Amino acid sequence: MAIRKIVHIDEEKCNGCGLCIPNCAEGALQIVDGKAKLVKDIYCDGLGACLGHCPQGAISIIEREAEEFDERAVEEYLKSKKDDDNLKNTTKQHIHHGGCPGSMIRQFNNASNQEQNIKVSSRLRQWPVQLSLVPATAPYLNGADLLITADCVPFAYGNYHNDFLKDRAVVVGCPKLDDIEYYIEKLTDIIKLNNLESITVLKMEVPCCSGMMYAAKTARDRAGSDIPIKVVTIGIEGDILKREYV
Repeated sequence: MAIRKIVHIDEEKCNGCGLCIPNCAEGALQIVDGKAKLVKDIYCDGLGACLGHCPQGAISIIEREAEEFDERAVEEYLKSKKDDDNLKNTTKQHIHHGGCPGSMIRQFNNASNQEQNIKVSSRLRQWPVQLSLVPATAPYLNGADLLITADCVPFAYGNYHNDFLKDRAVVVGCPKLDDIEYYIEKLTDIIKLNNLESITVLKMEVPCCSGMMYAAKTARDRAGSDIPIKVVTIGIEGDILKREYV
């Protein structure tokens, strides 16, 4: 045992979003009972690669008595986790996002929604829409009202096209499944290179979706902009829970 630098998680602040998990190459963090936890002291190198990926500011580096970092133990631990996965294409989910409250299976009974034969015209004005595919210099971004949409939102919010997409340029992504740092870099370029009129972020109520707001705010700061960001939180049953400016 020695006094050394090691990760500390403030459980009061942690909402279990899981954005820190994929950024710990040693696998030292896991989501347990809806909170990020340090698996073992020997798996944490204390370098803090996970720090910048917590939108709640729940992770810090402290000095305390702990077992020394053991690189060989980390290699064996990561290998054992891979060996335990029967399906290769589910490895990432098990390692990075296990236990995330946003992944809990739910079923809704929208009895009040009667079937109506109403055709709604698409308000989409551009292509592509995925943030990873949209060039930062796309002409439709210049002077635009930018809508940053978590990709579950259009499925949950029935009137998405008329209430939000109309007259806006849109980029879509998932902060849980994709690289949040790449999102930040792309959004930084978009804000720097285009004289945006406004930025609106649409996110779901699940904790992992807060990464969309975090990416937008961080990108704005890196771009040196003071443009207000409107954030709208959508409930999983399709209602608007909160509107705020950040």
